[in-house]
Amino acid sequence: MVIFRQNTEGLYGGVEWTNPPDNVYDALMSHPKFRQNFAAVPRQDLAVSTRIFSRNACRRILTAAFEHAKDFGYRSVTICEKPNVIRETSGMMREEGRKISAEYPDIELWETNIDAQMMWLTKNPEDYGVLVSGNMFGDIVSDGFAGLVGGLGFACSANIGEEVAVFEPTHGSAPKYAEYKVSIVNPIAMILSSCMMLDHLGEKEKASRIRKAIADVIARGSVRCYDMLKLKGSPEVLEQGASSTRQMTDAIIRAMD
Repeated sequence: MVIFRQNTEGLYGGVEWTNPPDNVYDALMSHPKFRQNFAAVPRQDLAVSTRIFSRNACRRILTAAFEHAKDFGYRSVTICEKPNVIRETSGMMREEGRKISAEYPDIELWETNIDAQMMWLTKNPEDYGVLVSGNMFGDIVSDGFAGLVGGLGFACSANIGEEVAVFEPTHGSAPKYAEYKVSIVNPIAMILSSCMMLDHLGEKEKASRIRKAIADVIARGSVRCYDMLKLKGSPEVLEQGASSTRQMTDAIIRAMD
């Protein structure tokens, strides 16, 4: 499962106010639903966040999703939004997705609502291939799918711009573990992020070799980090049978021989 998350717009765009200024408040009051539901609320008690989508950004992320599906043999692209309620922004994503889908006749276009998707990802995750959504919903569903495969220790990610790409595990850094004498963090997410980088650079054979080694180590089950044993992260996990970061890394390297 691959999630394409539009990462520069939407609710994470940072365009928001508490006690909105006159020009913003006047603009909001021009909308009949705002007048109906919020006109009686004191302005200092109002907090407003915007969800801004642009057609160009929608087209870009959707095209990237379809291109990935084509390159890696996925049979479907699913737009995961909420157009029945968030009609303008989710509606724009859906509208642009339908246009772009026509350029990829061999790939099915599916559409889901975020709430239903969270149920279906636990009920039948095997049905999905590539999923694309705006920032907030992509954030939610990516963590949901990560949980199905063992947690964030297995979740790789990429931030791909037009000229620069950055690859990283979705869990980010782990400063709370930095002072441990032996590192316990599962390195698989970082290694899989490196595989994504190799894919991006056209080195797909090398990426596949590393992924196979990871799969072999997981299948054998003799080397498992603390998260794979469902232990709480602490220095004591090594005494409880968990493997260290180095031990897992060495096992993957050996599996590549």
